[in-house]
Amino acid sequence: MPSTELHRSDGIATVTFVHPERRNAMTLEMWGQLRSACSDIASTDLTDGGDRVAVFTGEGSAFVAGADISQFQEARTNPEDQNAYGETVNGAYADIAALPQPTIAKVRGACVGGGAAIAVSTDIRIASSTARFGVPPARLGIGYPPDGVAALVRLIGPAWTRQLLYTGDLIDAPTALRIGLVNEVVPDDELDERVDALVRSIAARAPLSQRAADVSVDAFFDPAKLADAHGAADRCASSADYVEGVAAFLEKRPAIFTGR
Repeated sequence: MPSTELHRSDGIATVTFVHPERRNAMTLEMWGQLRSACSDIASTDLTDGGDRVAVFTGEGSAFVAGADISQFQEARTNPEDQNAYGETVNGAYADIAALPQPTIAKVRGACVGGGAAIAVSTDIRIASSTARFGVPPARLGIGYPPDGVAALVRLIGPAWTRQLLYTGDLIDAPTALRIGLVNEVVPDDELDERVDALVRSIAARAPLSQRAADVSVDAFFDPAKLADAHGAADRCASSADYVEGVAAFLEKRPAIFTGR
C-alpha cells in the first residue's frame, strides 16, 4: 500500500515516501499523509524533546518520481477536481516550507516533478551521484503553479528555471550541484552517512538560533517578515540557550541546548 510514513528517533523526524514499485510516485493519499506528517512535526514542543530536524527521503532507489499519473484520469477529470488536487499538493509544499525545524531532502535516484518540488521546499538538499532531477509539466500539458515557479527562481534563477520548465528534461546530480539546485553531491554508498552526520550537527546546535536564521533568510525575499526576524534574534539574546552557549564556550565543553 503506497504511503507517506513518519518515524522519530532522538529528536529527528524522518518522512519516508513508500511506493517503490512506482519509484515512490505520489498518490493523492500520500500527499494527504505528507500534510498530516508536517502538521505533526510542526506541533511538537521544542522544549519537551520535540523534533529538532526533519528529513525527507524515499524508500529504495528513488526519492520521488513525481505524482502517480495513473490517478489523473480519476482525480483530475475536470477543473474542480484539478483545483482540489492542486490545493492538496501545493498545500504539502507550503507545509514543508513552513516547518520551523531545519529540513533536509536526502535524494537518490529519481527526483522529478512533485519530487523535485518537495526537495525544493526543504532547506537543504543532499543528493547521491545517482540522483536525477526534472520538472516535466510541459510533457503533460500541465501549468506549473506560480508558487512552485517562484521557489525555483529563488533557488536557481530565472534562466535555469525556464530551461527546466520549457524542456521537461532531466539533469544529473553534477549539473544540479552546479546550478545550485542541491547543496552537496556524494557517492551513493555515502549518502546515508553524510546526511546522518549533517543531521547530528544541526540537532546539536541552538534551535532558537536556527529558527532566527530561517526567518531572516525568508525576510531577504519578503521584507514584510523583517519584524519577525528581528523578534526572533531578540528572543535568542534573552534565552537560556544563549547563557548556556557562552558558558560552554568558556568552559571548553559541548553546549546542551534546550530551546529555552
